[in-house]
Amino acid sequence: MSDTSIQARRTSGRISAWGLLFNNRLAAAGFVLLSILLIAILSTPWLPLSDPDATAPVNRLLPPLSEGHLLGTDQLGRDILSRLIWGTRVSIAVGFAATLVAAILGSAIGIMSGYAGGRTDNLLMRGIDMLMAFPYILLALAIVAALGPGLMNALYAIAIVNIPFFARNVRGITIGLSHREFVDAARLSGKGPLAIILSEILPNVLPVIVITMSTTAGWMILETAGLSFLGLGAQPPQADLGSMLGEGRAQLFTAPHVSIVPGVMIFLIVICLNLLGDGIRDVLDPRLKSGALARPGPVTALRRDRHAPANPHPDASLSIVGLQTGFEQRKRIASAVKGVSLYVRRGECLGLIGESGSGKSVTALSVMGLVGSPPGIIGDGAIYLDNEDVLSMSEARLIACRGKRVAYIFQDPLTTLHPMYPIGKQVEEALAAHQPLSGKDLAEKAIALLDKVQIPEARERAGHYPHQLSGGQRQRVGIAMALANDPDVIISDEPTTALDVTVQAQVLDLLAALQKERGMALLFITHDFAVVSQICDRVAVMKDGEIVETGPTARILSDPQHEYTRRLIACVPEIGDGPAFLPRIARLFDAGAKGALS
Repeated sequence: MSDTSIQARRTSGRISAWGLLFNNRLAAAGFVLLSILLIAILSTPWLPLSDPDATAPVNRLLPPLSEGHLLGTDQLGRDILSRLIWGTRVSIAVGFAATLVAAILGSAIGIMSGYAGGRTDNLLMRGIDMLMAFPYILLALAIVAALGPGLMNALYAIAIVNIPFFARNVRGITIGLSHREFVDAARLSGKGPLAIILSEILPNVLPVIVITMSTTAGWMILETAGLSFLGLGAQPPQADLGSMLGEGRAQLFTAPHVSIVPGVMIFLIVICLNLLGDGIRDVLDPRLKSGALARPGPVTALRRDRHAPANPHPDASLSIVGLQTGFEQRKRIASAVKGVSLYVRRGECLGLIGESGSGKSVTALSVMGLVGSPPGIIGDGAIYLDNEDVLSMSEARLIACRGKRVAYIFQDPLTTLHPMYPIGKQVEEALAAHQPLSGKDLAEKAIALLDKVQIPEARERAGHYPHQLSGGQRQRVGIAMALANDPDVIISDEPTTALDVTVQAQVLDLLAALQKERGMALLFITHDFAVVSQICDRVAVMKDGEIVETGPTARILSDPQHEYTRRLIACVPEIGDGPAFLPRIARLFDAGAKGALS
C-alpha cells in the first residue's frame, strides 16, 4: 500500500458519537428497535387501535391474525395488540421514571458521601448498607405491601431498592476525583463545596451516571413488570406488560399467545436497552474511539497486499525499508509512519531523533509487531533482521524473537515492571523465556545481570519490588532484562527522559559500554541532540512520520541540511548563551516559517 493511498484514506477527525454507536452493530440494532418502539408508543393516541379496556366475551381468546385482531384477544375478548401498545407505554414510563428517581437520589448520596468523607461518608454508607442487607426483590415487595398496590407505589419501591447501586458506583468515582489536582485548585481559588461539586465533580461523574442508567433501565422495567405480575403494580382494568403476563398465565396451555406476546415484548425491551447501554458506554468513553481499550492481538496486523521491498543493506543487523504503519478508525487509516527507511549494523548505535509525536516509538514498536491491533496496522514495507523479513515470520517465530534477538528498553520502567513481583523474579522470567535453566541457575544469572548493570548489593536488591528502587535503578533493571538473552539488537526508547542529569549520564555511559562490549546494534530513540552527540554513531531525524535527514552524527551536528534539523539543534542551549538564547531560536523559527510560506 503506497503512502498516497494511506493519505487518501486518512480520517478527517475523531469518530462522531453516532458513528461510534453504529460501529457497534448490536448497540445499533438495539437503538433501531428501541427507536421504532418509542415512536409507536408516543404515537399511540393517534393510532387506529381498539379501546384496550373494552371487553367482548363473544370474541374471547381469538388466535393471532384473526379478523380485526392482529394479535388475537385475551380471556375477556380485549384486543391484545391495543393492550400491548398501551401497556408498553405504561411499563416504559414507569421504568424510566424509577430509573431517573434512583439515579438522582443515589448519585446525590454518592457524590456527597465521596466528597465529604469522614463521618458523613460513614453515616450515608451505613444507611446504604442497611438497604443492601435485604434482597432487593423482597424489599420492593415489602415496600409495596406497606404502601398498597399500585403503579406509583411500585415506582417508589423499584426506585428505592436501586438507590444503593447508583450510590456505590458514584461514591467510588467521587472519592478518586475529590483528591485530584484540579479539585484542590478549585478549593484554593475560593470555591465552596457546592460550587466544586457542581462545576468540578458532577461533570466528571455524569458519564458514569448516564452509563449506569442505560444499563439498569431494562432491569427496572423488568422489576416493575414483576410486581405487576404479582398483582402489586398496575390494577385492572389498566394494562401494563407485567399485568398482561400475569392474566395470561391461566391460559398458558389453551391460548399461549395471551402470555407469550407480552413476554416477548418484555424480552425485547430489556435486551434492546442493555445493548444500547453498551453502545452509550462506547460513546462516552473517549479511549474507545482510538481502540485503546480493545484487546490487542499477539502481533500487529498486516495489510494483505503489503509490498515487501528488497533489503538494500543485507549486512545490517536491523534494516527497515519503506515502513508504513497506521491506525484504523472505522474504515479509515490514520498514518503515523510513512515510508520510513533506516538501518543499524552490529556494534553501531543509530540515533532516531524527533519531537514528540513524530512517529519514533511507533517505528520502534513495529519492528517486533508490538503496535496494538486493533487499531494498529502495518500497511507496507519490510523489516529485515539479519536479512530475514520479520513481517513474513510466523506468529510463533516472531514471538520467539522478542527478547532473544531484539530487546526493548522502554521509557518509563515503573509502568513496564510488574509492581507485584520482586525485580529478581522479573529478570529470571526474561531469562526463562528463552533459556532452559534450573531455578537456582536462573536466580544466580539474574543476580549477575543486576550486578552487571551496577545495581548496588544486587543479591539483596533482587528481592525488592520496583517501588522500592529509584528511577535510575529501575531503568538499570530494564537494561538488565534487555541484556538477559544477549540480543542482536537493542531498541532503547527514550530511556533517560524521566531521569535527572547525573543519573542520565550514568545510564548512558552504562548502555554505551555494554553495547560496545557485546557488539550489539543499538537503535536509540530520543528527542535530545545532547544525548545523541554523546552516544550515537549515526543519526536519523524524523518529522511527521518521515525520515527527513540521516548521516554521521558529527556531520549532522556541524552541518545540518534540513531546516527541521537546524531547529532541533538550535533548541539545545550552549554555555554562555544567556539572554541571547531565546531570541536566536525565535529568529530561526521565523525564518523557517517564511521559507515554508514562500
